[in-house]
Amino acid sequence: MELIFNFLFVVAGLTMLYFGAEWLVKGSIAISNKLGVSQLVIGLTVVSFGTSAPELAVSISAAMQGLSDVALGNVVGSNIVNIGAVLGISAIISPITISKSVIRKEVPIMIGVSFLLLAIILDGKIDFVDGVLLVVGIIVFTWYSYRSSKKDTDIEKIPVSQVLQKNVFPKSIIFMIAGLLLLIGGSFLTVDNAVIIGTSFGISELFMGLTVVAIGTSLPELITSVVAARKGHTDLAVGNIVGSNIFNIMAILGISSLISGITVSEQVLIDVGVMLAFSLVLIPIMRSGFIISRKEGILLIAGYVGYVIFLLYRQ
Repeated sequence: MELIFNFLFVVAGLTMLYFGAEWLVKGSIAISNKLGVSQLVIGLTVVSFGTSAPELAVSISAAMQGLSDVALGNVVGSNIVNIGAVLGISAIISPITISKSVIRKEVPIMIGVSFLLLAIILDGKIDFVDGVLLVVGIIVFTWYSYRSSKKDTDIEKIPVSQVLQKNVFPKSIIFMIAGLLLLIGGSFLTVDNAVIIGTSFGISELFMGLTVVAIGTSLPELITSVVAARKGHTDLAVGNIVGSNIFNIMAILGISSLISGITVSEQVLIDVGVMLAFSLVLIPIMRSGFIISRKEGILLIAGYVGYVIFLLYRQ
């Protein structure tokens, strides 16, 4: 009976994370639109940061409780989900056109950050110094993205006429505060009860972080990218995924390690390798006609399903 309540609490926690991220993104976009920056940059920064808020809340909560495998597994698993499942599903629903800027700059940055993570964890931990390096990195990336948006005249600008209305900012602030409160509460519900359920069935914390928690906290990325792709805002859809993966590594692991150092198990090195493989495969896929087709979307999903099967076998 207790496990039933734990499962219901996990569902409630994931629901809170989803709506919390939705409201946080809604408020953030309304405010950032006033700056008149491009869809790609909004996807890389405001939207990706907002949709990664569940991962941030969960990983910080896990790190504070000494659950290093959940904290790290959540980030690595979410990055794999974002490329394999989120981008794959989005492409199946509507083929995604890729701008040359994404292939030249943003995807290589994401790959470079993934290699940086691999280098950092080789000593078996992510300590305070590593955390400082990662946090400084995300600040530099955000500044770089904003500066690039001012120089790039080819990227479509989001209309700002509607966001200049009188009541935009009070409503946006309310959405952001409500979203953050839901994220905080949802993170503790999800981590605590998912670990209890997993432990009762003899499932490792790392497996839970890489699958259940990672998929749950990636729901905002999925909904955002699918909606953006269907509406033809492909830069926003791709920027959300690429930006989220960069944010997950640099900001989430950086902040989590500043609060409490993260111990790295040997098993997670394989999962980081899988994350790198998914990141690298995006280059040839995106360069083939500068579009992610439905067939390529199916291949990405098949790759993710194969990874989950591997996790089950390893477990």
